[in-house]
Amino acid sequence: MSSDKALASDEANHPLLEDHINGQEREHLVRRVWIESKKLWIICGPAIFNRVANFSMFVITQAFAGHLGDLELAATSIAINVILGLDFGILLGMSSALDTLCGQAFGAKKYSMLGIYLQRSWLVLFITGVVILPLFLFVTPILKFIGQSPEIAELTGVISLWLIPTHLAYIIYLPLHFFLQSQLKNNVIALVSLLGLLLHAFLCWLVVTKFHVGVIALVAFGNFAWLVLVLGYFGYVIYGGCTLTWTGFSMEAFSGLWEFAKLSTSSGIMTCLEVWYDKALMLMTGNLQNAKTSIEALTICLTINIWELMFPLSFFAATGVRVANELGAGNGKGAKFAAIVSVVTSIILSIFFWLLIMIFRDQLAYIFSSSEVVIKEVNKLSPFLGVTILLNSVQPVLSGVAVGSGWQQYVAFINLGSYYLIGLPLGYLLGFVFDLGVQGVWAGLIFGGPAIQTLILAWITARCDWDREVHKNKFYSFVNIFASAYY
Repeated sequence: MSSDKALASDEANHPLLEDHINGQEREHLVRRVWIESKKLWIICGPAIFNRVANFSMFVITQAFAGHLGDLELAATSIAINVILGLDFGILLGMSSALDTLCGQAFGAKKYSMLGIYLQRSWLVLFITGVVILPLFLFVTPILKFIGQSPEIAELTGVISLWLIPTHLAYIIYLPLHFFLQSQLKNNVIALVSLLGLLLHAFLCWLVVTKFHVGVIALVAFGNFAWLVLVLGYFGYVIYGGCTLTWTGFSMEAFSGLWEFAKLSTSSGIMTCLEVWYDKALMLMTGNLQNAKTSIEALTICLTINIWELMFPLSFFAATGVRVANELGAGNGKGAKFAAIVSVVTSIILSIFFWLLIMIFRDQLAYIFSSSEVVIKEVNKLSPFLGVTILLNSVQPVLSGVAVGSGWQQYVAFINLGSYYLIGLPLGYLLGFVFDLGVQGVWAGLIFGGPAIQTLILAWITARCDWDREVHKNKFYSFVNIFASAYY
């Protein structure tokens, strides 16, 4: 009888025991999310500020150019968003290989290799920069060939020549940025970015408001801020800010350069296929009727979109670092958890900004133009802007998982298929064949490209065997495994 009573007592207490265990599990999960969120925001917070500050320098330039005239705004927007944007996409993509390599090296405590990787990236980007340089020299004939108006093409060509110093600054700046980011030197990144932003805003105000000179001087003076960014980063690294990871220039940077270049190329292709997609939207819009108004309205929408995109892109960078650090340390479950927390946080933030932008879209448009025709066109495009913002909340973070895991080659093929084999033809079909104008072009590009890419990346990430990734992406064998598997 006593045993029956004991059994009954155990059965009665069992649900309470389960509640206690479930409560502990929930408390443990909340604590894990809090700890991972802190790690994520330590990287992401300064990265957001850095990216917003850097992009705001271009926004400030375009805003001042817009108040100089419609032609100046259109030409400056194409020069910055298309020409310099193409250039930035290539160099950013190729230097993002440091996210994988430096992140895993830092996680594995192989600190001396970070400086070697930095120097290899400088070498690869210098060669790439020389190859890209003709893009800036022949802008006018290229734009005329693809159907842009001669007036816009001529001014864009002149402005592009004055953007060459910024192009050269990217070659040094971008590897330094990833080098510092991978070892969590985020406060330095934020401080230098603040100095660059303040200097740029002051120079633009000085040139346009006080000196009353034209758009060429406005663009030319913008190069000084990038020089400050380069000198700030470089000085910090060289003069003792990274004693563990920077031991001076070394001939070892030339060894293994070919393998490094191949990984950089895969990273570059992956990023470029994404960055160039928006540029294709602007160039296709330039061939529509009433192209000047369409370009101005689209420029405003894309500028707002890219401004907001700095937040998901910061999660892209932070996720790449966190995943690479965990894989380098041999923690597959930690890499998976970091990816989940980052995706959820990015979605929540993007929903907030989507609501904010949809509510205040009229006021935001007036920053760039006072034309009622352009403002009306912006309102027509705002639903497409909203969908793009929501898609951007997930896709860059999933790309960050890919960078941290070394999946760049697979994502490059996904981007090629979804963006260029599906998205561009669909955009052309809706915009030109069905005569839906810029709305049709943008709708086709959205639902044919980012939407499909996001679904595929989500499927791949969900099915990933993270324990296998730990062994596949071991720091000491990563480059050789990648080279043999892909090439």
